[in-house]
Amino acid sequence: MKNIEKDRRNFIKFSTLGILGLTFGAGVVISPHLLQAEMRLRPPGAVTEKEFLALCIKCGQCLQVCPYHSIKLSDLIKGHGIGTPYIDPRERGCYACNAVPCVLACPSGALNHKVEKAEDAEMGIAVLEFPNKCLALSNTPVPSGFSKRIHDFTNNQNNITKLEKDMLIKLDKFEGKQCTICADMCPIPNPLGAISMISSDNGRKPEVYEGCIGCGVCEELCPANEPAIVVKPRLSYEDYYIKGIKS
Repeated sequence: MKNIEKDRRNFIKFSTLGILGLTFGAGVVISPHLLQAEMRLRPPGAVTEKEFLALCIKCGQCLQVCPYHSIKLSDLIKGHGIGTPYIDPRERGCYACNAVPCVLACPSGALNHKVEKAEDAEMGIAVLEFPNKCLALSNTPVPSGFSKRIHDFTNNQNNITKLEKDMLIKLDKFEGKQCTICADMCPIPNPLGAISMISSDNGRKPEVYEGCIGCGVCEELCPANEPAIVVKPRLSYEDYYIKGIKS
C-alpha cells in the first residue's frame, strides 16, 4: 500500500501545484508538451487513448491488484493524463497475469473487460531498437550483479509477492551466461510465439513475432546499461514490422 499512497500523494500535490500555477501565472503560456498526448504504456486492455482518458476515473484499483507492482499513476511532472495508470517498462514490465486482475478491477471500462487472458492484451510491440547494446549480439556474458536494479525496485515495495520473488530467483540464474533473457523471461504463456533468439552474423539476437503483446518485461530485464530492446506503446506487430509505422 506504500506505493499506492505515494502515487496518490504525488497526484494531489502536483494537481494542486498545477491549479496554483494557473491561478498565479495568468498570461503565462503553458508548455505545449503538457498539453500534447504522450505515448505511454497503458495497462492490459486499455482502450484507445482518447477513450481511455475519457473513461478512466483515476481510482487506482488496477494498481492495487497488480501482483508485480507494475502500474503507476501519472502526476503533473509526467504531463498528460494526470492520475491515470501507466507502466514504465524499464522500471517494471507487465507480467501477463493469467486472470488479468487489473482488467477485472477496472470499474469504468477504461480497461476493456473483453480482455480475459494475457494473450488478448494489445499494449504495444517490442523492438530491438539499439542492437549495438545487445549483449547477445556482441557475445558478452550477462555481467555479475546485473539484476541489482530489479532487486532494488522490488525490495522498495512494502508487500513483495511470491510471484516477484520467484521472478528474481529465475532471473539471477542468467548471471555469467550467454544472454537470452528477453526470450527466456517472456511471460506470455507461449513465449515462442512472441519472441525467440535467432542466429545472426555476429552472434544471436532476439526476433519478435505476432504473439508479442508489448508487456515490457524484455525492456525491464535487459541487462544492458540502457535497454537494447524497447516497447513501442500502442503499436501492433503489423503496424511496426509490416506497415513500417515507427511511433
